[in-house]
This record gives sequence, structure tokens and C-alpha cells, in this order.
Amino acid sequence: MGFGDVVGPLTSLLQQDYELSNFLAGFVTFMGFIMFGLLSIPLGIYQDRKGKKHVLLLGLLTAFLGLVLPMVGNFSSFMLILSGLLLLGTGATMLQVSGNPVMRDVSAEGNYSRNLSFGQFTKAIGSLSGAVLPMVAVNYWGSDWKILFPIYSGILLVTLLVIYFTTVEEKVHEDSEPATLKSSFDLLFKNKYVLMMVAGIFLYVGAEVSMSARLPNYLQHVFGVDLEEFGLWGTLFFFLFLMIGRFLGGVILNWINPKKFLIITSSVAAISTFSLYLAPTQLVGFIAISVIGISFANIFPLIFSITVDEMPERSNEISGLMVTAIIGGAIVPLAFGAVADLFSMMAGFVVPLLCILYVIFVAVRTKSLTSSTA
Repeated sequence: MGFGDVVGPLTSLLQQDYELSNFLAGFVTFMGFIMFGLLSIPLGIYQDRKGKKHVLLLGLLTAFLGLVLPMVGNFSSFMLILSGLLLLGTGATMLQVSGNPVMRDVSAEGNYSRNLSFGQFTKAIGSLSGAVLPMVAVNYWGSDWKILFPIYSGILLVTLLVIYFTTVEEKVHEDSEPATLKSSFDLLFKNKYVLMMVAGIFLYVGAEVSMSARLPNYLQHVFGVDLEEFGLWGTLFFFLFLMIGRFLGGVILNWINPKKFLIITSSVAAISTFSLYLAPTQLVGFIAISVIGISFANIFPLIFSITVDEMPERSNEISGLMVTAIIGGAIVPLAFGAVADLFSMMAGFVVPLLCILYVIFVAVRTKSLTSSTA
């Protein structure tokens, strides 16, 4: 799944190489995430009939084709790369729809939130590589961001073969009914709790993608860091501490209630995001980025797992709805780019800050709803 996050670090690099405006650069993340909005609910229904492993395999194959396409075209145009990223995003959509609920199938009772955080920790390793490999390529291998495509293609091909020969026991809930388009939309629009949580995913993912895409621009704009050689350190630190935070979250959730943890981590996320405006030195800026990564780390798996645990019999529909909400990664960065073009780069960071403030509302509301029904 983590390879889909490469659209974040690629944004600043493609913007520089193809001389794009902030708004046009936003289409890099748009292509990477638009299919989450278009395909997730139909995939949840399809998965309900064909199985999670089947959708996993389709996702790996589609992502593989998306990585091969730009190489076949020798990276000849920005539109060709966008087409490849669209296929990569389609594959990532399939992996999210199938991967998150299948984790519940293999988790012991009460361990889903913890195990999903560990799963997201592993995903973050793939996300981190999107920032690390281009910098290593520039500084040591005499290459650039294009090296990601053959490396990722090879790993995906191996993973496709491994999953094909892996046995997965998929649980069927006794009270579950076949998922349909109507049942999914009824669940979204007739259940205020589900709608609130889906909106939380939409805005959180938009904030995360905005950060991964724009932190290199932040370092360049505020501290004059060279974008190609050192600018991706912003994304690197973000994903590194995102990975660390998800590992720590998997440990912490052995002792703390997921709903309490969501309040804590989203509050720290808002404070650390605001601190970007106050950082007096590059060192403090990197510290702020590190805290943002740790505090952002568990928000997605917490919202997802809390919602599924409330309604396990509707897990396929909830998975489709939640993954549809990842379209926030396509929409929110466009809003960031529009605000940055109209005002300034730093003004753009107000957009992810507002998104995280909503997540705090979701966290507090979720806890209070639990208390009132206890």
C-alpha cells in the first residue's frame, strides 16, 4: 500500500522538473487518490462477493501496470506520468479496500486497532521509501526520482506471486447481509456516526497528503533548503516519524483505549502543525515535522478500527466508505495549492490545520457518544 504514497514526495520534484504552478502540481496527488472516491464503494460490494484475496491480487496487478507504463514511455511527458499514477492509485485503492478488513480476519478479539496500527507501520516503510530513494539516487547513484519505478515494479511483482500462493481464511459475520450500493449509501447518509467518521478520514488523509507533498516546499520557502538534494528531508522526516509513531501506537494500544488515544494524538497533531509557523530555525522546523509525523501516525487506523468495531457486521460497506474518503488526498491538496497561489506557501498550511481540528472534534464526539450510551 505504501508505494501509492509516492505521489506526495513526487509532487515537489515533478513541479520543479516540469515547471508547474502550485495548482497544477496538485494534480499529482489528485491522480494518485481520485480512484479512492470513484471505486471504493463498488469494490467493497465486489469484494463482498469475490473475496478479499481476489481484490488484493487485482490491486497488486493494477499498481504494477501503473509503474511500468511511464517506463515504457520513457517518462516522455507529464501526462504519461499522471496516467501511470492514476493506475497506481487504482491499485492502492484495491489494496486499501481489501487489506484493512482482512486484518480483522487475522486479529484476535480486541487486538484489531493494535494490529491495524502495526500494519500501517509496515505500510509507512513503503511510504518512506518514496522520499529516501530519490535522495539516494541523486547523491550516490547518479540518477533521480525515475529510479523508483523499476524498483517498485520488481517488489510488486514478487509480492503478487507471494500473495497468490498464500492461504487467507476470510471470516463471514453471522449477522451480515450482502453489501449493495444502496446499503452502503444508506449506511452513510442515514447513520450520522458513520458520516462523521467518514468525513474524519476524508479530512485526515487530505491533511497527511498535503504534508507529505508540501513539507519540502516549506523547507525551501522558509529556510532556503535546496529542493532536489535536501528538500525531501522534509518528507523523509515526516514518513520516518509516521512509521515510528505507528509502531509505538501498536504498543501503546495494549494499554490505552483507542478512543482516548485518538483525542490525545489528534490534539498533538494540531499543536505541532501550528508550530510550523513559529519555528525560528531549521532545526526547530525539523523537530516540528517529526512531531507532526508521530502525532499523525495513528489517526487513520484509529478512526477506521473504531468504526468497524462499532459495526463489525457492516465491515465491507464501512471499508468501502472509509476508503472512498481517502479521496480527501486528491481534493485537499488542490485546496492547499489554490490557497498557496492566492496568498502564500505558508498560508496553505492553514488547510491541513483546519482538517486536524475537525479530527479533534470527531475524537471528542466519539468519546462522548460512548460515555452517553455506556
